[in-house]
Amino acid sequence: MTAKEKQAGEKQADEKRPGAGRTSTDATRNAHTQSGPRRRDEIFTACLDLLAAQGYDLLTIEGVAQRSGVNKTTIYRWWPSKSELLRDALLHSGTLAFELPDTGSLSGDLTALAARVRDLLADEHRRAVVEAALVGAVRHPAMRELATSFLEDRLGRHQPLFTRAVQRGELPADFDPALLVDALTGALWIRILVRRRPVAEDFSAQLVRLLLDGVRAMGDGAARPRG
Repeated sequence: MTAKEKQAGEKQADEKRPGAGRTSTDATRNAHTQSGPRRRDEIFTACLDLLAAQGYDLLTIEGVAQRSGVNKTTIYRWWPSKSELLRDALLHSGTLAFELPDTGSLSGDLTALAARVRDLLADEHRRAVVEAALVGAVRHPAMRELATSFLEDRLGRHQPLFTRAVQRGELPADFDPALLVDALTGALWIRILVRRRPVAEDFSAQLVRLLLDGVRAMGDGAARPRG
């Protein structure tokens, strides 16, 4: 093969390479519209595995690269810091995700939601991820912002549950769902993560009944569930 033919072949290969011929503006726009690199799931898994095993302080992008087998320059290209990588791993890996219940009633939905949080924290690996994230949030501002972002994202994902409750007349339109979500999940987190107590099958139903009775008893000017 002549030098000219080799040069032509390399040019053709470059043109076939993903992203070839795009401007830097195009590449930036594409980075915001795509979900991540080709091996994103492996990167997220490695990130959360290391978080659970070592904690936030010892988590590094170099460590994630070594564990996932993905070049660290690729990871840095998508996530300039470990907090940004960890945020996306928590939000999009599915490790802390579960299907939103739709039982036909607010009480049933909250009971099912509590049971799913309980089951999530009963898993040793996922519990370790949550614990490491909480410890990191206490000590590091970046991790604290990440935890806040994660909780806000989860509250937004739970919103359909409360929208249906309003449509059924079980809650007024101006009710703040964060009151119930914080109380419900907070009670479970304290019992499981702090007190290390088991959660019986009827615990979720008892907790929801207590919370809804409390909301109904709220004084004038506070939102009251109806029905």
